[in-house]
Amino acid sequence: MESLVIPVIILAVVGAGVLLAARAWNRRARNASDSPGQAPMTQLELARAAAAKLSEDEHRRLYALIAQGQAMAAIKLYYEAAGEGLRASRDAVGALAAHPQPFRAPAAEQTPRDDDDDAPQRFAYRYRAIASKGDVTREVSSNMLNDEIYGRIRTLAKSGDTEGAALALTRHSDITIKQAREFIDLLDD
Repeated sequence: MESLVIPVIILAVVGAGVLLAARAWNRRARNASDSPGQAPMTQLELARAAAAKLSEDEHRRLYALIAQGQAMAAIKLYYEAAGEGLRASRDAVGALAAHPQPFRAPAAEQTPRDDDDDAPQRFAYRYRAIASKGDVTREVSSNMLNDEIYGRIRTLAKSGDTEGAALALTRHSDITIKQAREFIDLLDD
């Protein structure tokens, strides 16, 4: 019986050591992933937050590296761009790879959408709207027009509000109200 006491004590000490090591490991992992007072982020939330920290060029280059399977280069790029730690960068790149995110410009660069077209926005391209009836053709070219705005102007014209359509057209182009009315008259069928 005495011969079994020493191995049982050793077994109990080793078991207690393994149990304490497992608890310490779990506590360390939980502290690393949780911020005080906050619930842990899901992979999708982490991917969204990580994508928001990247510029358009960094976003494009990071996804190019992920697509090429260059995980270490992607982690390095994110580490340098976001200024986070190496482990956080690794987790962020893993989340971005698992949940691809489109690039979204920061909120300060985005302009609020006005449904009444009070504040026209300038686009990086020129939009051409052409209206014709018979032998008469008019063209409006502006970098303050796009498909959505032109569609609203056409809807106003077709619903009978030609004056509202002409005013909206003058707000989104560099033409006079007279020219806008002539253009709108060609749309009215």
